[in-house]
Order: sequence, then structure tokens, then C-alpha cells
Amino acid sequence: MDNDHVAPVVARERERKFDLDAGQPVPTLNDTGPVVTQGEPDRTVLDAVYFDTADHRLLRSGITLRRRTGGADAGWHLKLPAGSGERDEIRLPLDAGDTTVPQELAERVQDRINGHDLVEVAHLRTERYSYGLVNRAGRRIAVLADDHVTAEVAGPTAHLDGWRELEVELEPGTDPRLLDTVSDELMRTGARPAHWPSKLSRLLADVLPRQDDIGKRATAGEVVMAYLRKQVDAVRRHDLGVRRDADDSVHQLRVAMRRLRSGLSNFRRVLDREHTTALSEELKWAATVLSDARDTQVLRAWFEDELSTLGEDSDLRTARLALTRHFDQTAADARAAILDMLNGPRYAALLGSLEDLIADPPLTERAGEPAQTELRHALARAHRRLTKAADALDDTQDTHEVDAGLHETRKKAKQARYTADAAKATFGKRVGRWRKTAKAIQGTLGDHHDLVEARALLQRLRQNDITPETAFVFGSLHERARARGTTLHLRFNQHWEKLGEPT
Repeated sequence: MDNDHVAPVVARERERKFDLDAGQPVPTLNDTGPVVTQGEPDRTVLDAVYFDTADHRLLRSGITLRRRTGGADAGWHLKLPAGSGERDEIRLPLDAGDTTVPQELAERVQDRINGHDLVEVAHLRTERYSYGLVNRAGRRIAVLADDHVTAEVAGPTAHLDGWRELEVELEPGTDPRLLDTVSDELMRTGARPAHWPSKLSRLLADVLPRQDDIGKRATAGEVVMAYLRKQVDAVRRHDLGVRRDADDSVHQLRVAMRRLRSGLSNFRRVLDREHTTALSEELKWAATVLSDARDTQVLRAWFEDELSTLGEDSDLRTARLALTRHFDQTAADARAAILDMLNGPRYAALLGSLEDLIADPPLTERAGEPAQTELRHALARAHRRLTKAADALDDTQDTHEVDAGLHETRKKAKQARYTADAAKATFGKRVGRWRKTAKAIQGTLGDHHDLVEARALLQRLRQNDITPETAFVFGSLHERARARGTTLHLRFNQHWEKLGEPT
């Protein structure tokens, strides 16, 4: 067939994906918003071959290209980001090409593949059970699909995978608010917001090439987006860990979110703030929800270590019991709050916004400048903010103000370190020493802040109805925390003298 004359069909895809554990029943959506009836399942087997460059340039741009057989829309499908969680799907019939990508579709992605060949990268087989969602007038307004996927990565090394996911797709003309209504009900009944924007991105997550080495002549936009992509990948991985209650997963998820937020702020000359401000606020919200659980873990470990050095008697057992009750309840409350967040629509929207950020970066004109030019501005700004916070300590005498000032300095050191992490591939050793000192400041003042929190907790516990003996134990722990905090303040001063300039 002459592919130049194949007329493509363009459709706007409005859908959301969810993870569902194997063996869990498909949720029933009868009487959910405008949905009156959920129909019986219609089974279809979909067989798809995906095409991309060998280094997955399309996938990294949020684009998928496939040839799929089975189902009512069998054919060639090119899916392009359209913003706000939507995608445009450009379709051609099956006979537009067999093993070679039709010219009509190949031309549409030339700006992304830059002359590289499009080759087969994966093969997915999906056993799909589709449930029509019908309104009171008898019209199908959406489809709920229960997909059981088996997949294989193309190439010399076998990589097999399998999973289950739900997908809700609106019919043309349906009010887009239905997605929110249906999503709330699916999550209420046990489904979870999907971790990956597409089946292909999930399959290739472990085999995609690392983005750390982007070349010495990279632009500022390329360096910044490589850093942000890395943090979004970390959010995906550690999100799963938090759901499974894996060790250190809460801390790592919070770090990834803070790194993202820091990147959006520190690289404001490269990223359009009108498009990133709202996302930054949502990242702050999510990281704050994670904080209670992480702070509880850190404080509990400190108290256990300190109590282990005091011996064992009835007074210590009573104090340990009071602390155990407090931390058990705090940990349970924090865990419940995190699960509520992870399974809620606001968090699902945050994940969608992160995918949009990667697929369609809001870059400014300065993003095309050499990386050294723009990143030097970001490093200088981070250094100024850190210096300003540290200098303010000279005018502070009150203990509480000193503690607050050191905490503010810690936050600025953390932002400086994150900025250096993104810039180190560009500046190398010149920024490495500065980054190392900023990290030492962050660590020292982080330990100091943990002790401030420990002292505050002991003060609160001593106000409870406890025995004089237990109060004495808490007082001893308070004095230890105060003395250790003083030592850490002096260590910070030593680090500060070594900081120097970033470049």
C-alpha cells in the first residue's frame, strides 16, 4: 500500500489507569454519579508490537507507537501527549504497514527521534475484560477495562513481565468530571492510582538507559530535565515501597519529592514558574504528609539508643513503656494518613502532573542556553540563600531562635546540595567540594533538628501524669539531647568555615 495516501484518524484519549491486585474482584460502579448500570464483561485479546528508537527516545518523551491486532480499533496507533492527562491517538489501518512503521506516523515523530531508526522494542499481549458504563438514557458514557498483561522486551536479552491494571476511558461527548467521580469510587473499593503512565513505560522501566550522562555540550534544559526525570522515577519506585511498607521507603519517597520541589524552585530561569508553582505546592503537601512517619522513625531510634545506655530498672521500664505507647500510636496514625494520601484523588492528580512535566516540559527560552551558563546562576543563588541564613545566626541569642535559625540554614543547605547534584555532571570537581560541604552541613543540622524535636517531645511527655522517677528519666534524656545539640552546633561552625564558593 502507498502509505503516503493513508488518511489517519485522530482521536482524543481521556482515560485513567489503576493498579489492581491479582484475585481482587473488579469494582462495581452501578449508581456511581451518572452511571446507572455496569454491563457484563466483553473479553478481547489484544496483541501489540511497540516501536521506538534503540535508546527509547519516544518513550522518554511520553510517546508510544504500536501495531495492535484484536479489538474494535485494531491498527497502527501513535499516542502523543495532549496535556492535562489526555493524549491524542493517531490511527492508521493494519495494512498501512506490517513490520515497518508507516511513513505518515514516522514523519510525525522525526523531531523526537532525530534521524534514528524505529525498531521493535516490546511485545505485549493483553487479555481485556471490558465493562460498559451506561447512563439513565441507555447511552454508554465510559468503558471500564480489566487488563491482564503479559509482556516481553525485544532484543537479545529476555525480559518477561506480567501484571493487572484497570483503565477507565470516557466515550466522546462525556463530561470529563466523570473521571473524578469514577476514580474516587474505584479507589474507595481497593484500586490504586497507576504508577506508570503506560504499559510500555512499566515494562521498560528497568531497562531504560540511565540519563545521568547527557554530554558536555548539553543545554541547561537537558541537564535540568534529566535531573527531574530521575526524581520522578524515584517517586514511582518508592511509592510502591511505601505501599508495601518496605524499610526506608517513606524517607526515600519524601526525599524524591523534596528534590523535585527544590529543582522546580532553583531552576526557575529554565522552567516556566507559571506552570510549576501549583505542582510545587502539591509536592510540598505530599512531603508534609510523609514527614510524621519519617520523624517518628528517627525519634524512636534515638530514644531506643539512648535508653539502651542507661541500664535497666523499674523507672527505665516505665519510661520506655510510655515512649513505646506514644510512638506506636504516632506511627499508626502516620501510616493511616499516608495510605489515605496514596489512595486519594489529590495524590493521583499529583502523579499525573509529574507525568505531564516529563512528557511536555515547561521550558523557558533560557533552557536552550549552555548548561554552564544557566546552572552557574542557580548555584550562585543557592549559595546566596545559604549564606544569608547562616549570617542571620550572628544576630540571634535566644535559644528557640537559634534552633529555628539553624533549621532554616539546614533547609538552605539541603537546597544547595540538591542544586549541586543536578549540576555536578556539568561542573565536575569544581562543584563537588562545595556540594560535599553543603551535604555535611545538612547532615549535621539535620541531626541537630532531630534533637530539638526530641527535647520538645520530652517536654510534652513530662506534662502528662507520670511518676517523679519517670520525669527524672525524661529530664536526663532532655539534658543529653541539649548537650549533644551544642556539640553539633559547634561542628556546623567548623563546616561553615570550609564552604567556599560553588564554582
